Amino acid sequence: MIAPAVPEKPHGLALALAWPRVRFILLVTIAWGFLIGLSWTSGPLSAIPRTVAVGLVAMLVFGLFEQRPKRLPKWLPRWVLQVAGVAICIPPTAAVVWAIATPSGGPSIGTHEERQAAFGMLAGTGVLFGPWVALGALVRQKDAIARNQALAFDLERSQLERQALDARLSLLQAQVTPHFLFNTLANVQALVDAGSPQASAVLRSLVAYLRAAVPRLHDPATTLGQELELVRAYLELMHMRMPDRLQFALHADADVLAQRCPPLTVLTLVENAVRHGIDPSEQGGRIDIDVTRRNDRCVIRVSDTGAGLGQTVEGLGTGLSALRERLLLSFGGDAQLRVAAQHPRGVCAELDLPARGAAG
Repeated sequence: MIAPAVPEKPHGLALALAWPRVRFILLVTIAWGFLIGLSWTSGPLSAIPRTVAVGLVAMLVFGLFEQRPKRLPKWLPRWVLQVAGVAICIPPTAAVVWAIATPSGGPSIGTHEERQAAFGMLAGTGVLFGPWVALGALVRQKDAIARNQALAFDLERSQLERQALDARLSLLQAQVTPHFLFNTLANVQALVDAGSPQASAVLRSLVAYLRAAVPRLHDPATTLGQELELVRAYLELMHMRMPDRLQFALHADADVLAQRCPPLTVLTLVENAVRHGIDPSEQGGRIDIDVTRRNDRCVIRVSDTGAGLGQTVEGLGTGLSALRERLLLSFGGDAQLRVAAQHPRGVCAELDLPARGAAG
């Protein structure tokens, strides 16, 4: 599984001039300029450009000390450097801005009491409130970092859980694969040992079947249409081995053939019916496979008229337990497998799955 790409954290001027910061500073400094400008003779329109300029410079200083120097003494927290830098830079910045904004030949601050008061209000309120604004920004920044870390941890945990489920499902499928192959090969060996003239034909059919089946065994999902093709091929093989003792019928609604399911889901039920139902019965029996759509559910029913649960209960455990676990990993708790005795004899296994689209 490939983890989603994590966007690179901005740095340098990209961090110092990040639009959320600029937007925040513009809102704060425009409000600041409007309020102090109410007491100025020139009004807010004269104060706002000055407060915006001072605020932007303070923002740059805040961003500079956020990244430089890279190493600080242990006794000096970075946030202290940032807040102190904002407080210290405001008076000289206000003086430079004031000098630039004063028309050539206009009265200087030192000789004009009203301009002294206006400058004092600009620098004083800046020094008073600037560090608090910086502290507020630091708190918001730390909250955002904590939220991002929590989201990253949740994402990583969900990815690890999914990888663990995928690994568990692959392990179960790896366990199913040799179980199925060995059982099928054992059937062929029984024919060879018995000297049956059908052994060669069954072996050819088995080779053709395995060529189609083996590539699908390790796929994470298949469709019921593909699964039923394998089931039909398997039952034809078994019918060649015991033509007088095995009959079967297969029916599936057309709209369920694209339904997704784990590989070997139906085949496990059918093989279980052959191995534990038909084989132990002297007279053999019949296997019926019905796959139907019921609203938003897909129901797979495999029934046989073989030996029944009473004679095979111990043998049913391993295959069906592995199938239940594979279904749990694939569908969560939204899939059910029920096994019940039939009368007068036989077993019915019913699998209830959520209807889903074709496997990708």
